[in-house]
Amino acid sequence: MPAPVNGFKAALAAGKPQVGLWVAFASPTVAELLSHCGYDWLVIDGEHAPNDLPLMLAQLQAMQAGGAHAVVRVPVGETWLVKQVLDIGAQTVLVPMIDTAEQARAMVRAMRYAPDGVRGMGTLGRASRYGLTPDYLTTANAQTCLLVQVETRKALANLEDICAVEGVDGVFIGPSDLSADMGFPGNAGAPEVRAAIDDAIRRIVASGKAAGILVAGAEPAHHAMSLGATFVAAGHDVGLLRQGALALRAALTKA
Repeated sequence: MPAPVNGFKAALAAGKPQVGLWVAFASPTVAELLSHCGYDWLVIDGEHAPNDLPLMLAQLQAMQAGGAHAVVRVPVGETWLVKQVLDIGAQTVLVPMIDTAEQARAMVRAMRYAPDGVRGMGTLGRASRYGLTPDYLTTANAQTCLLVQVETRKALANLEDICAVEGVDGVFIGPSDLSADMGFPGNAGAPEVRAAIDDAIRRIVASGKAAGILVAGAEPAHHAMSLGATFVAAGHDVGLLRQGALALRAALTKA
């Protein structure tokens, strides 16, 4: 029995648009609910959300019955962290702050078993069904999916080199950190930032890699996809709850 097929990776390779959401509440209940809402993918955020490994595991388990593919964002590009999230069953990993092709190649190696990489051999975790998937070690490399996040001017300067790294399945633009690095902290909508993002999406698409981004709402999501972006997160759980709560309170005040 081989490793499970990664449908999200296959969709990216086929250029099939994938619409997702960020999950930052570190709640298995929230992750489970959202997994049944029709989104193609959800990001379990380990960088800016209060997640640790057991919480990530619980969210992966909660999402299993839903239709959304789980993407885990690690807090930093470290081999040992990638190994741990793969072992708990994540097949797709998003790595922030990738500025160079060398960093991207290191993450490719972290995602793969030898002889193609340095992922530690082991069948004690959820990924191999605790050792009940006999061919996992020899088939897992083909089903892991690496997304690297570019979010600085240095990364944009090295974008073609990063995109050229074999084993990188998608390149994701981080608007918030990019806007800060460009001198517009908290203003990802600045014309200079928007122009840089649009140009980056076009360059990623031209390289043959899947382009991704986090936006806020349907209109910017449609814009990103019109430029060729394949995997777009259209919002996050925190924003959806905040907006809903504020809208209800405003409506009650008017009444």
